[in-house]
Amino acid sequence: MKKIELDIVALSHSVTQSHNYAVVLGEQHGTRRLPIVIGGFEAQAIAVAMERMAPNRPLTHDLFKNAFETFSIDLKEVIINNLLDGIFYARLVCERNGEVYEIDSRTSDALAMAVRFNCPIYTYEFILDAAGVVLEEPEGSSTTKKASTTRSGSSGTSSSPKQRPAKAAALNTYSVEELTRLLEDVLGKEDYEQAAKIRDEINRRKEEG
Repeated sequence: MKKIELDIVALSHSVTQSHNYAVVLGEQHGTRRLPIVIGGFEAQAIAVAMERMAPNRPLTHDLFKNAFETFSIDLKEVIINNLLDGIFYARLVCERNGEVYEIDSRTSDALAMAVRFNCPIYTYEFILDAAGVVLEEPEGSSTTKKASTTRSGSSGTSSSPKQRPAKAAALNTYSVEELTRLLEDVLGKEDYEQAAKIRDEINRRKEEG
């Protein structure tokens, strides 16, 4: 399968899960975004590396990096290779003495390692189709065209929560037409997590119909 390269474009508090964060990956040479909810520790690990901060003692991911370098293991790339029941899966592609090894990893840990090794991050088309958000920028203004089903993520560079237009529990009271308009509204606010819930509800109605 063809690999699609991604960049980390945002890291923020999750809108609906106060103790979690969201990392948003952006497609290189494209407009799609892949939002993924991660834990606070992993968010800190990613942020520390992105900001080039030097902790007094190595964090867990720094320890892994030091161990890799000690044993001459090079992290070549990270691949987000699957999405099952709303959970992303990833692999570390490593090289040692000319041999290539793939190591199963949580996606959040894989991203924390990728930032430290400055290695590329990839995914596949079927994952972006299933969990991606497609953005458009007509006439110089940023707007969102559509979103696909995902249960993970939120974007934005600010850690302050966005105003939510509707509670998820009340989505079943909306018509499909109202949900479609609501989806466009929350996507315009880059509230990807709420957009995912609305898209799930729209897809559920279509499946029942």
